Amino acid sequence: MNIVSSPTPPADPAARELLRLADQCVKCGLCLPHCPTYAQTRNEGDSPRGRIALIQGWVSGQLPWDATLAAHLDGCLGCRACERACPSLVAYGRLIDGARSRRQAQRPPWRRWLSRRRLEVVSEAGWVRRLATLVARLRRLGSMPWLDRLAPSRLAPYLRLARVIEPATAASVAPSVATGAEVDLFVGCTQEGLQGGAVVAARALLARLGVRARIAEESLCCGALLRHAGHPEAADRRRERVAEVHAGRTLVGFSSACVGELREHPALAGTAELCAYLDGLAWPETLRLRPAPLRVLVHEPCTHRTLLGGNAAVHRLLGRIPGVVLIGLGEQASCCGAAGIYMLERPGMAQALFADQLAAIRAAAPELIVTTNLGCALQLAASLREAGLEIAVEHPVELLARQLEPLPDT
Repeated sequence: MNIVSSPTPPADPAARELLRLADQCVKCGLCLPHCPTYAQTRNEGDSPRGRIALIQGWVSGQLPWDATLAAHLDGCLGCRACERACPSLVAYGRLIDGARSRRQAQRPPWRRWLSRRRLEVVSEAGWVRRLATLVARLRRLGSMPWLDRLAPSRLAPYLRLARVIEPATAASVAPSVATGAEVDLFVGCTQEGLQGGAVVAARALLARLGVRARIAEESLCCGALLRHAGHPEAADRRRERVAEVHAGRTLVGFSSACVGELREHPALAGTAELCAYLDGLAWPETLRLRPAPLRVLVHEPCTHRTLLGGNAAVHRLLGRIPGVVLIGLGEQASCCGAAGIYMLERPGMAQALFADQLAAIRAAAPELIVTTNLGCALQLAASLREAGLEIAVEHPVELLARQLEPLPDT
């Protein structure tokens, strides 16, 4: 594609910054084999190189914003696999987020408000918890078929998977040994409501390792969904609040996406991913794990691979369990199609992206799948259920906690 920036730079500083970032791309095409959407469509506009060229044309005034341009840019997953392959070190994540922010700024105020408010609602912990509690009650009453008929078809498979923390199990667990270590657990807006078992498991395991874990009473969100949808100011406010609440304390996050987002804030740069934090602790000889003769597929989210440097710590932790056989997806270890709420907004592409992984999962025949990102967990579990595969999907810490040998005096 031969679209280049205009010889006369735009007056808007944000537009000039977008063009500066885009001009770093030399259009070599080395990113193409790594782009999941390009692999599906073979359309240049759905590749990183093509999207960068389209952004250049739009920002420089050579291309109008229309439905075709929107489809190409909105179809990006934001997985940033292209960044790992780029010899020119193009900051593609900043570029696509900046383009979406510019587009939001050009929309009518009421549409910007509606877009932002929708994301604020789905990333509100209280709302998510209430929804998960309702689903749990309907499940106990045997009313899930009724919910399936009422809920939007794209949302119903995910609602069925909600596992809210029960009040009786949500309380903090006192450490079994006194090390004096304390951490704050960042559960974000959805962890407690949709994967509460992981929170309970983390507290139990940290207690056995002598670490006291605290969860802030205030519901907090990292802001990633808002940022990637073009609302950076709203995202900054949420992340800044996290920095204020957890100032001066060790912060440990469950979801790789949240950890990656939080680390972009100077005061939160030391935020640890839960498995990496656990792997870095000294495990006492008295803490043993029961054998588990299981084939466990370790799924690596894009955010863990790209933003956090890989999930080797997950493999080391699970390798402590005698009898566990750890397997991966091999060449199919690309984006599963979750990508925040991408799986809800573009279910067709999300399903297509997962199809190759589904085939690899069938061939590997795991008895359990673990992943460090909640969105990926929902996408995997819902897609497996729709495919007729009864394979549990959970956070790695849930398996670890389940295999803890009881204390000698219990």
